[in-house]
Amino acid sequence: MDGFDPAQSFGPEVAQRYDDQLRGDEAETVDLLAGLAGAGPALEFAIGTGRIALPLAERGIGVDGIELSSDMVARLRDKPGGAALHVTMGDMARATAPRKYPLVYLVFNTIYNLLTQDDQVRCFENAAQHLTDDGVFVVEAGVPWAWLRGNQFVDVEYVANGEVVLDVNRYDPVTQILDENHVTLTNAGVRLGPISQRISWPSELDLMARIAGLRLVDRWGGWNREPFTARSERHISVYSR
Repeated sequence: MDGFDPAQSFGPEVAQRYDDQLRGDEAETVDLLAGLAGAGPALEFAIGTGRIALPLAERGIGVDGIELSSDMVARLRDKPGGAALHVTMGDMARATAPRKYPLVYLVFNTIYNLLTQDDQVRCFENAAQHLTDDGVFVVEAGVPWAWLRGNQFVDVEYVANGEVVLDVNRYDPVTQILDENHVTLTNAGVRLGPISQRISWPSELDLMARIAGLRLVDRWGGWNREPFTARSERHISVYSR
């Protein structure tokens, strides 16, 4: 995307409003992850503002994180319990956390924030290096068919009397990179929310796991362990040694 630096995409403005519109499935997410973590500890790649890590820690599970954005971590630290979590600053494909974990997890399409296949493979390798022998790596990601409607398209995300939100997209099938800009139009003006992602099919992620010495052991269509079908718009994939 012209003029866009992915490393700076989660700055102070994004961090401050990141939790304004929660997805609504946080409780189900935490329930499933808590079951997989057992007694813990757990490691979240791209821990962000602690949307999942903090309620998971409230279950008595020790949670560490890796995060690239200092602004997102500052928002995490402002929340109750946020100061107690150990966060390693750095790239989730390369940064090293302090211990081994029975659960490493990466949610909400964040694997796609790594914009090359090599970096996505390194992310799987990094997860594998942090797992205990019987640990699992959990990845949540959207299925490309549910997003893509050609190489250029616009989605209407929200319409109200004083606000319209558009999602403007351009997809490059060669690089598999989807450039998005969430455009919010109000009487006060225009706000832009750009992001770039490299979209991967579940089968490609499975091969990345194989390269990292992991294998797929479960795949669901949602956090309540719904079956993964041809109609599923996302997948929750569980990998182990």
